Amino acid sequence: MGKSGAEKNDDIEAGNNDQLYPNMMEKPEHRWAFIRKVYVIISIQLFITVGVASAVVFTTPISDFIRHTTAGITTYVAIIILTVILIVLLHMYQTRHPLNLILLVTFTVLMAFSVGLSCSFSKGKIILEAAILTVVVVVSLTLNTFWAVKRGQDFNFLGPFLFAVVLVMLTFSLMQIFFPLGKLGLMIWGCVGAIVYSGFILYDTDNLIKRYNYDQYVPAAVALFLDIINLFLSLLAIFTGADK
Repeated sequence: MGKSGAEKNDDIEAGNNDQLYPNMMEKPEHRWAFIRKVYVIISIQLFITVGVASAVVFTTPISDFIRHTTAGITTYVAIIILTVILIVLLHMYQTRHPLNLILLVTFTVLMAFSVGLSCSFSKGKIILEAAILTVVVVVSLTLNTFWAVKRGQDFNFLGPFLFAVVLVMLTFSLMQIFFPLGKLGLMIWGCVGAIVYSGFILYDTDNLIKRYNYDQYVPAAVALFLDIINLFLSLLAIFTGADK
């Protein structure tokens, strides 16, 4: 016997409840498997970052070398440049296994080292405050994005705006080299960065749910990992600038 109209409606509603977003054409379990894979990779990256950064901060000779010598500053800049190069390579070879994983591990270690070097300029209390606030913001924004996307909201419109603001931030950072504004400039940069990278978390989580294909787990993980790290560094800049 055929199902009644009420039963069909119940089936439709049940199916919609399984979907991550309205009119989802792929199987939800496949997308959920991809999302879990990406978050596992990000968790490993964050674990490595915490370990390496802690080793850098608590190893006095390394922090003193970076903070008090010209060679240390040069090394810091070289690591940042190499990290940017690795981001480009990750984009070029994002689906070429196992090269993409080798590049990902190298990138994560270098990024963790640079985070540790950045933290070496701040007090332990400030680092802890920035880390706790980062966790709260990331978890809140992630849950909010999943909730909003399930109800049909789309954050793809943020892309051009975020890209433009990042260019402004990069220009501001270069200006800081030649015309330093001290703690005030650091706080301004941190406040703008915190807003921008919060937006990037919304944008990249939206892409994770809807747009990345199943082979793009590396670029998806790198995008969100960079969002989290940059949010932490922005909050660290705010707290450092506000510290007397």
